[in-house]
This record gives sequence, C-alpha cells and structure tokens, in this order.
Amino acid sequence: MRTYAGHSSPAESNALYRRNLAKGQTGLSIAFDLPTQTGYDPDSPMAEGEVGRVGVPVADLGDMRALLEDIPIGEMNTSMTINATAMWLYALYVVAAEEQGVPESTLQGTTQNDIIKEYLSRGTYVFPPGPSLRLITDMVVHTVEHAPKWNPTNICSYHLQEAGATPVQEIAFSLATAIAVLDAVRDSGVVPPDRFGEVVSRISFFVNAGVRFIEEMCKVRAFVALWDEITRDRYGVTDPNQRRFRYGVQVNSLGLTEAQPENNIQRIVLEMLAVTLSKDARARAIQLPAWNEALGLPRPWDQQWSLRIQQVLAEESDLLEYDDIFSGSTVIESAVAQMVADARAELDRVLADGGAVAAVESGYMKAELVKAHAARRARIESGEDTIVGLNAHVETEPNPMLADLDGAIQTVDADVAERAIDGVRAWRAQRDESRAQATLDALRAAAQTSTNLVPLSIECARAGVTTGEWADVLREIFGEFRAPTGVSGAAGHAADQPGLAGVREEVRRTEEELGSRLRFLVAKPGLDGHSNGAEQIAVRARDAGFEVIYQGIRLTPEQIVAAAVEEDVDVVGISVLSGAHLELVPRIVEGMHAAGLTDAVVVVGGIIPPADADRLLALGVADVFTPKDYDATAIMRRIVEHVRTARGLTPAKVG
Repeated sequence: MRTYAGHSSPAESNALYRRNLAKGQTGLSIAFDLPTQTGYDPDSPMAEGEVGRVGVPVADLGDMRALLEDIPIGEMNTSMTINATAMWLYALYVVAAEEQGVPESTLQGTTQNDIIKEYLSRGTYVFPPGPSLRLITDMVVHTVEHAPKWNPTNICSYHLQEAGATPVQEIAFSLATAIAVLDAVRDSGVVPPDRFGEVVSRISFFVNAGVRFIEEMCKVRAFVALWDEITRDRYGVTDPNQRRFRYGVQVNSLGLTEAQPENNIQRIVLEMLAVTLSKDARARAIQLPAWNEALGLPRPWDQQWSLRIQQVLAEESDLLEYDDIFSGSTVIESAVAQMVADARAELDRVLADGGAVAAVESGYMKAELVKAHAARRARIESGEDTIVGLNAHVETEPNPMLADLDGAIQTVDADVAERAIDGVRAWRAQRDESRAQATLDALRAAAQTSTNLVPLSIECARAGVTTGEWADVLREIFGEFRAPTGVSGAAGHAADQPGLAGVREEVRRTEEELGSRLRFLVAKPGLDGHSNGAEQIAVRARDAGFEVIYQGIRLTPEQIVAAAVEEDVDVVGISVLSGAHLELVPRIVEGMHAAGLTDAVVVVGGIIPPADADRLLALGVADVFTPKDYDATAIMRRIVEHVRTARGLTPAKVG
C-alpha cells in the first residue's frame, strides 16, 4: 500500500513519508520534481519555476540522505517514478543505503525506467531512443547480478491510457516496449541463456485502471495471458513463476474531474476493484490518487483518505479470502479472449514494422494515441460518454470541502527554489572537486563504449556529482531528442461535432475581415511534458480552421516569444500542468509586449486555482481554461471571440 508523494524539499518530503509510514503505509513511492526527472540542477535556467513543484528535488547525495533520513531502507520496498535519469537516482539510492549499512544486494524496489512511454505521454525523456534503451539494458544487467530483488524497469501502460490509449493499445504498446527491453538484454550477450529467466522475472508493469472496471479487469487478465505466452514462446522461459505477470497499479487520474470533485472518491473505489476482485490477475501493489488532484497538489489529509480506502478493502472486507470469483464465467472469458486477439494483432503490427523504438521514431504509436484521445474527447463532448457532474447531472449543492478553495490543496512555499539553489551550490563548494571531475571524465569515456554505466554512476554519486552534471555528460555523448507530436495525423476527427461548423465559419469570416489566416501557436513552456491537453487543443484548433503551429514540449519562454513573432500569430495558447504558470506565463506575456506583439491573444490552460487565474487575467491573459472546460469546440468559440475583440471587430455570430 503506497501513496505517490514528494514535494518542496527532501526534508519536507521525508517528514511526509514518515507520517504515512506511521499510518500503515507499507512502502515508499517517490515523486521527483521535473528538473530531477529531466536532468537539471535547481540552478539551471531550464529549472526556473519548476523546482519542487510536482515532486521532490534531488540534486545530489546530500538530498537523497535528507529524503531517506530515519527511514529504514533495508526494510523498505521503494518505488521511484524516474525514467531518463533512473540510473542516476538508483545510484544515489544505493550509496545512501550503503551509508545506512544496507548492501546493494538486499535492496528492494523499482525504478520506473520505461523511456518509451515518456516519448508517448509524460515527456520526461532526454536522450534519443537508442542510447536510452542502452541505459535501461545496463540497469537490467547490473541489477540481475548485484540487486536481485530490485525491479530495474517498470513497463508503464498507465501513462498510455492517460494519453488516450484504448485497452487494446495499452496492452499492445506496453508489451512491445517490454519486448524491446528484453530483446536488447538478450542480444547484448551479457546474460547467459540459462539465467535469462531471472531477467524476465525482474520485469514488472505499472497498469492503469479506469472506471469501466469490468473492461479493465478483462484487460489485466489479457495482459496475464499474453505475457505468459510471450515469455514462454519468444524467450523460452520454462519456470511459471518467472513468467508471472507482476504488476502494480495507480488507478486512473485522467477521469478525475474538477467539476463536483467529490465524485472522484467513488470513481477511485470502482477503479481499485478492477485490479483486486480477480485473484488470478490481482495487483501486487496499489497506489490511489486523491479526490482533489484535478484542483491542485493534494494535502497529507487527502493522501491519508486514499490510503484508508485501501486499508478498508484489505482489512475490513472479505475480498481477499476467496479464490478467483470470475473463474469459469463465460462472459469474462469471451471478453478476455477477444481482447487477447485484438491486442496480439496490434502487437504483431508494431513488431512487423520494427518494434517499439521504430514506432516511436516513425511517430506511429504517438499518432494512434492522439487519435484515440481525440475520439474519447469527442464522445464526452457529444454526451455519448457520460461523466457525472461534468456533462450530465451537473446540478449540485455547494461542496463544503471547497468552501475554502485555497485551503483545499497543498501549496508550495515561495522560497523552495531558492533553498534548493543555495543547497546545490553549497554542496558543490564543499566536495572534492578533482574527484568529482575525475568520475565524470570516466563516465564520459565509458559512455562512448559498451561499458555498463551503472558502476560508474555509483562512483559519481559517491564523489558528490550532481544530477545536472551526470545528465550533461550523457547529453554531450548521446545528444538530445524531440519526439514526434502526433498532431497532424489526428486532425479531422471532430468534423461532425455540434457547433464546430459555426466556429469554422466564424474563423473564416474573421480571416476575411483581417485579410490573413488566423494563426494559433500552441505552446508548452518549462519542463512539463504532459502534452495530451495541448495536443488535443492543437487538433481541435486545426479542425476549427486555424493554422496551427505546435513545436512540442519543453520550450523556454524566450523560444515561445520568438516563435510567436516569427510566425506572426494571432493566438498564443499556453499549456502548463506543473503549477509553474505564475512564473512562466508572465515571462511570455512580457516578452511578447517587448517584441511589439501586442495584438495577439494569450490564453492559458492547466490545473490553475481561481486565485491564480485572476492574477493571470490581470496580467493581460485573455482567458484561462481548466479541466472543467471539457468542450474543446466551446474553447475555440471563446478564443475566436477574444481575437475579434482584440482586433476591434464586431462580436462573433456563433452562440
């Protein structure tokens, strides 16, 4: 039983972990901030506005020590949601454990370390696919030998569903990722064939569970069947225990609503049942989101509520006392068989085209997810899919839990970044600089060979190297990567949406009156890689007739301003989900004004509390959209109205 947690600083996160452990939590699930996830130190310009926002900053061994102070690492099963820099965070964890007297060979836990889904959904990738797969392979090979209880990679179908995947796509794309990893380890020749079953047994999965819990349960049973088949037939694993589908779950966050957020509790419970009711396909570990995640960062009390939901199910109900209650059900067996067949067909298609890495580089998987997500949004907007409190049953009594909205979410102290910057600079000043540079030189040299980089990363951790320094060396050798956006292949899926024709006509009329195309720049500033919303806005803007410019994630405010000026845009739509909107948006607005681009409309979307929205509007932002604004066509209508107002045209004619 875990809650996914981390914020502000190592010390504050440590206090939160110890409180949760005292309440009965049985493991750690560490959330790192975006600079840590993408390989930047707190004092990097790229980290501005992002330090401590969506997780804990860990820049060096001192931070890892503070994070784990008074927590018995030897007794913990620790999950770390970390990918591009997974090897580095593992190295820091190993050294912190050594200092507690815990040898690496006894460590238990998981590094997520699934870079394929980062290219498709979360966006915290750094290096190109080839070198990234090399880092994962090094982790697998090292831990099989030196940390046999550690899961070196956690294949994440969770984030694929968040990016719009259907159950079939979620199964097929994640299994394709697992095959890419296992093939790379096998082909390296480092692991003897008679020990390959040990490699397979350390591959774990992180699965999503949505509110359609019968379908979700069937999905997991299909996963079990296909994984057993693949590991037996493709890799020759004969031990059934080594072929077991080992998975943990966080239930769906995509379906949590800002509107009537109290309904999220029953959604969370239903989603948990999907992965606990069926004993033959039951999750090994579960972490639940909090009811108010669509509003902002959950408070400790909110996390406690999610933990208590698990404890009531496990300790009060009789669910765990019975064998599989669905065994022999013809309804379930038929649904699972169909899902297995469909997922096998999609998996075969990906493998035939070169596998998961090729499907990332070609943009195939990303385009399929964007299309599936666009179709889902269209069903919600049309009412075909019901979301209680959002597009149906919207009448409501005042929610007493939201009476003090500012107090209903956790806030990050304003001086968090300053403290982290002071901390990493003090760390560098007190270390043995010649030793740190020597280990970085050794890492740089080894990265240009086939040498396993885990032992050298551990030496870097011992020598006081920082997160940014470790990543910068590998950036130098491996280069950086920008993944395909998938937007172009998804346009046109909302052509028959109610009201879209009217918006398209109003865009055409506005262009005629202005004498030029309406150009819409969709911008993702900062390190926030959750691009699903930005992609859907780009798709709908194109469907509405705008000329759309979308350059993907991780742009600086200066790059966004430069693109707005160069493309002479009419609209700049800024998407920020990390909480850094008050730092990043003003820089973009000020930069546009300084560049003379004063007639372009600026709109902002994200998880933005009302008080912050008011501040953005006062800066000159024309509109702020949050998760309750689910109708993308209505968003387009409002944007057209803002453009007409800004250009002194008569009001739009669409209602």
